[in-house]
Amino acid sequence: MLQYLIIVLDDTSISYCHYSNKGLENRLIGLEDLKAGVMFAMKEDLTVQFVYPSYDLPQEYKNIIDTVRHSKIVPAVHKEHADVVVLDGWIQLRTYSYELNVAYVLRTVKKDFFRYYTVIGEVISKISRLNVIITDIETFTEKDFEAYQCVLSRISFQLEDLHKQGKTPQLNLLTDRLMLSRMNNCNSGWESVTLAPNGNFYVCPAFYYETENDSIGDLKSGLDIKNSQLYRLDHAPLCRNCDAYQCRRCIYLNRKMTNEVNTPSHEQCVVAHLERNASRLLLSALRRQIREFLPGQDIKELVYLDPLDIRKEF
Repeated sequence: MLQYLIIVLDDTSISYCHYSNKGLENRLIGLEDLKAGVMFAMKEDLTVQFVYPSYDLPQEYKNIIDTVRHSKIVPAVHKEHADVVVLDGWIQLRTYSYELNVAYVLRTVKKDFFRYYTVIGEVISKISRLNVIITDIETFTEKDFEAYQCVLSRISFQLEDLHKQGKTPQLNLLTDRLMLSRMNNCNSGWESVTLAPNGNFYVCPAFYYETENDSIGDLKSGLDIKNSQLYRLDHAPLCRNCDAYQCRRCIYLNRKMTNEVNTPSHEQCVVAHLERNASRLLLSALRRQIREFLPGQDIKELVYLDPLDIRKEF
């Protein structure tokens, strides 16, 4: 069921997920399209997520934005207060002036993540939530999987130390699975759709930046999502039986890697299960500190990293 409308305000709006923003020149969404998008959200009772460029918007745009229930996703260089701030690299992660009640997103490639991960421990002691997005998951090798497992373990030690100090920051890679009892994924195309600067709808911003011809409707004709059931969890045979609940289950990566929107790649599955397993060990460690920590939560030990390996058991 549709719950969110993502409005990309400009072709140069910040990317907050796996996709790369290929917009090289400013193209601000038309004022009338913005009004129509806001009206669409109001009629459908959707929460709007506005994705901002680095420059300041004209006042008439700000006035329209303020008429609807929304959250703001902005680049770190943006000066306006936001709900989510995207840090595009480790220099910004080190130097940003943080606010406690703002969620932060770090976009990074795997090489930098493996090299600079200790900075995460320094930063999460100052904030309430950090989402780390590794933008080249599709290139992971067996060696990378081993490195990822090792780094997650070391970050877990940092989280344990913070808990001893009475701090409980959230880090999507490790703490999300501790608190989930069911899948909490991207769900683009089912729970959210995107309105792009050209006035057309897309499954998510990544589909727009990949090709503008891949739209799923427009503001005049409405939504037209072909085979919409395929975007639902109950039509994803592997994912609906999986308990790596924190997995992004990125629809864009699914299609890019497997040509199917409802089937994740080997790389995405293994990364998610390494996170799941690291969360299991973190849960045990935190229970040694606090016996009744999340008493209803149970993360079972698994003997596989890719559900495709045991698909016959489903």
